[in-house]
Amino acid sequence: ASGGVVAAIVSTVLYKNLDLTMFLNGILGGLVGITAGADVMSVTDSVIIGAIAGAIIVFAVSLIDKLRLDDPVGAIAVHLACGIWGTLAVGIFGFSAATNDEGSYVNASGEVVATVSEAANSLSFMPQLYGVLAYAAICIVSSFIILFILKKTVGIRVSEKEELEGLDKYEHGMNAYSDFRMNEH
Repeated sequence: ASGGVVAAIVSTVLYKNLDLTMFLNGILGGLVGITAGADVMSVTDSVIIGAIAGAIIVFAVSLIDKLRLDDPVGAIAVHLACGIWGTLAVGIFGFSAATNDEGSYVNASGEVVATVSEAANSLSFMPQLYGVLAYAAICIVSSFIILFILKKTVGIRVSEKEELEGLDKYEHGMNAYSDFRMNEH
């Protein structure tokens, strides 16, 4: 909820318009942001992480639009940008959820997840950053390889004619929106 509220506020301040899609993506971004550390975060931390994710959504959508990437529903902003934020947030906010009488950190079920010294040694920002960078490298390299193979074998683009007339017609043999007409500019 905090992600949606902050996304609505930030987008309204920046664009002078309340944008429902930013609000909804802010909610999703907040959920994505808290997922990585949900078992080791306090409620307050969750609200803060979700709120920051809501602000990230607005700026990420704007950046993606400026880069002219095709992301009509904001999936990249929600899952990539807020996923990175959530992963890094574990290193910032992790293990603040609760402590028991011995000072050990416990999850929502009351199970000990780490002692104070274990938490200090095992969770920090840098390991989370290294994890984000490692996943980025794996995803970039594997995506490049897969797309290269697809391009050389079956292709990854449709013809300009198919693109302009709509893929529904060519892929499924019908128009999804029969009344829709392209403007001739």
